[in-house]
Amino acid sequence: MIEMKWLYELTLLIYGFSLVGYFIDFIHNNRRANRFAFWLLSMVWVIQTAFFFFEVFVKGNFPIATVVDSLLLYSWVLLTFSLIINKLFAVRFIVFFINVFGFFILLLYVTASAANRFPDQAIQFVHEILVTHITLAIISYGFFTIAFLLSLMYLIQYHFLKKKKGLKWMWRLGDLEMLDKYSLRAVSIGVPLLLIAIILGVVWAYVSTSTFYWVDSKTIGSIVVWLVYTVYLALRIMNGYRGKLLSTYNIAAFLILLINFFLFSSLSSFHF
Repeated sequence: MIEMKWLYELTLLIYGFSLVGYFIDFIHNNRRANRFAFWLLSMVWVIQTAFFFFEVFVKGNFPIATVVDSLLLYSWVLLTFSLIINKLFAVRFIVFFINVFGFFILLLYVTASAANRFPDQAIQFVHEILVTHITLAIISYGFFTIAFLLSLMYLIQYHFLKKKKGLKWMWRLGDLEMLDKYSLRAVSIGVPLLLIAIILGVVWAYVSTSTFYWVDSKTIGSIVVWLVYTVYLALRIMNGYRGKLLSTYNIAAFLILLINFFLFSSLSSFHF
């Protein structure tokens, strides 16, 4: 029999993958990513519906008695609305942001009710949230590093073309369009992963015994990094910027990431 803790963790994992899929669809208008995300989200809806029916029909508890209980109903309603909107309306950004908030609500419900749902493993579950938070943040930094290297290669290649020098090395770097495209793809994956990591970190901080401060240098730094790379995507997708300007911006964004990773971590009173 599957333990309740593992079932909740599997649900959150599937939910997280669906968020990444919806974000990729939002940025690249990728129908394959949209279908992938939709079916993953449908799986989450089935599992959450089973949770909801179990509470109502087996335990005889309609989940509205407490604030924590109502989070289950709240997350299920958001999930249902997002599936309906996804099928009926072509407004992908609304679907993505609804599911980001729905993921946060479900995560908050699971962590807040862990002591009652699986008391013997509640502490382990909270610890695993912290491990996942750190892991996802580092993976997102890995994608941002790839984007930085591609942008750096773009500028070097651009310099070669401008000066008409070093032509024999160009084939090793790749053409400008390819470097620009793959840099965008790397950032498109890194941004939702970092957002999920931030959500996990905030929820973990509130349910753990650690003292959490929104004004902590690393917390602010991580949010700033996410905003900086989100602006990169906005400049590319909404304003049509690309090429040398955006590659230079990407390199500057990576320098901000390094400052956050090395300097702000040492100044933080909450992160170690």
